Amino acid sequence: MTRAAGIRAAGARAVGRRRSRTRAAGTRGGAVAALAAVLLMLLGTAPAHAAGYRYWSFWQGSGGQWAYATQGPGTARPGDGDVIGFRFAVSADSADAAKPRAAAGFGPVCDGTPAADGAKRVAVVLDFGTPADAPDGETPPKARSACARVGEDATAGEALAAVAKPLRYDSSALLCAIGGYPRTGCGEQVSGAEKGAESASPKPAADGGKKGDGGPSAGLIGGVAAVVALGAAAFWQARRRRG
Repeated sequence: MTRAAGIRAAGARAVGRRRSRTRAAGTRGGAVAALAAVLLMLLGTAPAHAAGYRYWSFWQGSGGQWAYATQGPGTARPGDGDVIGFRFAVSADSADAAKPRAAAGFGPVCDGTPAADGAKRVAVVLDFGTPADAPDGETPPKARSACARVGEDATAGEALAAVAKPLRYDSSALLCAIGGYPRTGCGEQVSGAEKGAESASPKPAADGGKKGDGGPSAGLIGGVAAVVALGAAAFWQARRRRG
């Protein structure tokens, strides 16, 4: 092979290597772009998660503040002078549950009810919630409070029954309605689209973060961001090699 032919062959090999690198970079960039498009499509079509459940939550007053009850009203036994509260709302769980909006005070509710031997007085606060949390076709009654004078061994559920009939329970003893509200339903799941924007319950909730906001997951957003970053890196690498 002559010297000129050798130079031409070396040049052809160098051109071939540059073209191969350019094609490889273009292939990587195309694959990354395709993956990014798929993830962005998933981001745009991610289904809404459940906002929570529509139910009556049970609260106990302590020091003028509300605390989510650790027992159900059928087993909790408030003492004389205690305050219990019930709030109807859409909530993801106990960390998300909306508290009664009235103060957790015994005096304003029961000062007008005299004590009696063999009985105890329990202040019962009822918050029927907001129109946004009401089932379709129903309007929540106004919030109210009442003083239940019941036997010394009475449960919170018995104190409630003394002042807020009719009550409705399901077959699992879940409290479904107080004072006949709501007329139907019991702890049903509510989607993010159904939950009204005016709901008084916090935007979610539990496990260190808010659930059920209907948005995409943080993992999916992070995945899209990573793919976009990789695509940009591949693009600039290809441009540097071509230069």
